[in-house]
Amino acid sequence: MTNAKSYRFGIVDWMVFLGMTVLSTAVGIYFAIIKKSKPEQEEPKPTVKHDFGSEKMSEYLLGSRNLKVLPVAMSLVASYISGVTILGTPSEVYYYGTQYWFITIAILLHGFAVVYIYLPVFCALRVGSSYEYLGMRFHSAIRSIAAFMFVLDEILFLPFVVYVPSLALDQVSGINLHYISVVIVVVCVLYTLLGGIKAVVHTDAWQILVMFLSVLAVAILATYYCKDWDGLESRIIFTNISPSPYVRHTVWCVLIGGFFYWTSFNAVNQTMVQRYMSLPSLKKARMAMAIFTIGVACFLLILCYMGLIIFGKYKDCDPKISGLIEHDDQLLPLFVVQTMGHIYGIPGLFIAGIFGAALSSLSVMLNCTSLVVLEDIVRGCFKMEPSERVSTILVKSTIIVLGFVAVSLVFVLEKLSGILGIAISITAIASGATFGLFSLGMLVPWANTVGTAVGGIASALISGWITFGTQFTIAAGKLGSQALPVFVEGCEGNVTIPQTTSVDQEQVLPLYRLSFHWVNPIGVATAIVVGALVSLVTKPTDMKTLDPDLISPVIHRFLPKECFEGRNLSQKSERKTIPKS
Repeated sequence: MTNAKSYRFGIVDWMVFLGMTVLSTAVGIYFAIIKKSKPEQEEPKPTVKHDFGSEKMSEYLLGSRNLKVLPVAMSLVASYISGVTILGTPSEVYYYGTQYWFITIAILLHGFAVVYIYLPVFCALRVGSSYEYLGMRFHSAIRSIAAFMFVLDEILFLPFVVYVPSLALDQVSGINLHYISVVIVVVCVLYTLLGGIKAVVHTDAWQILVMFLSVLAVAILATYYCKDWDGLESRIIFTNISPSPYVRHTVWCVLIGGFFYWTSFNAVNQTMVQRYMSLPSLKKARMAMAIFTIGVACFLLILCYMGLIIFGKYKDCDPKISGLIEHDDQLLPLFVVQTMGHIYGIPGLFIAGIFGAALSSLSVMLNCTSLVVLEDIVRGCFKMEPSERVSTILVKSTIIVLGFVAVSLVFVLEKLSGILGIAISITAIASGATFGLFSLGMLVPWANTVGTAVGGIASALISGWITFGTQFTIAAGKLGSQALPVFVEGCEGNVTIPQTTSVDQEQVLPLYRLSFHWVNPIGVATAIVVGALVSLVTKPTDMKTLDPDLISPVIHRFLPKECFEGRNLSQKSERKTIPKS
């Protein structure tokens, strides 16, 4: 039986893979060099308030806030669907069932929260960086802490974005994964350096087409080649309404946890807000968000369906137990090789999709992190006003350094097996605490700087306690797996299921047994509740003096009339950058 390690690309696979990769990358180079040099007749641009010190930097980092809706929306989808998502989602359904499919409902619901609660505030204030809001609403120290957390979070996630596609290509080509990592980073750094946000957005738009085409082709062919649909009922679970917070996937934890997780990332994270702010109006930003929400939900539906199809093929002989794969994220590549490896070009198209996912995610991370370093750390934290030339050198140097860090950390990632759990834990801590800070600012008018700081710290501590405590408990073997049963009756040779020792999970602290879906909601709720209460007892903000643009429109009806009286019309005209129509 063919396994992923023994399979090798044929000539047609290489042609498809290189053709798709070169085409999408060429788009970035085109917008970076050729089209950039051509004068264009553009519509009059609105007055730019936050231009990072110059119009050139505004063009490089935000596209002069004049990009088109469809490329930006496709870029949003491309940057979120990484290789980790493509390989990890099917294995989640394979091992834990289709209850995870409810994440698509949470995704659709979170879109409404983003476009009506959070997005109008950023558009009204016309921020260059999302963390700029925290400085306007509270204090520059809050802004700086959030910005440093974002940079750390991105650095920790960089190697995963590069490692997964490198490993996939290494398995089918025999090329050392470190050489592949260098190529990914060099190509990505090149077009990000030359073209800025325009190159990133338009390259992402092509790469998402490659990704969607590859996954859709695999799904259609998998359906065609699936010969036995019996036995799938053990994985088809849609009505687990257990109130227990310890079950990995239930209707409640997937909907609530998924809603909070997706909202915390897509409402306030700089990688998303930067693309929203590159559009000329609130209406167009909402359109891009709507396309993104529907697109990513459809993408995940297909990936979840693939998990079910994969189980249909291996329901009688689990690939991991039989030794065909070593890690869960190798399930989908193995399935593609064994099911349709004989079809010229399909494996090449599939790997091109994973490769494109890496390039799109990495380019967005490089561009957004360089913006945060300039706007929030250099200009915001250190109060420096670099010239256009110095700003350009700083931003491009940051991109190069991050590329070097990404390649270097791939070596570390390969040696340290436990680093994945630690990095994901830190990401969960940062996303919950940061989203709690923004929610306090936009939804709790009396919140002050002291309350926000205490709420953020409390959120980070409780989330850290849960996530790291859970990691250590799992490492100690005190938590059993909730994976559904797998079978080996159809395997060739003498294959047996390893015996597992039973553990008494009742002896484990309840917080450590929680489903991972609850970590983010707990962190967000802690930040909001603690921050609101501490603000009440430490001289709450006088709501009469609040600028209503700093508060979400859904709260405006509860604000005192004084907030809207006597506002400086010129300041109002300058700030309301993004027209509502």
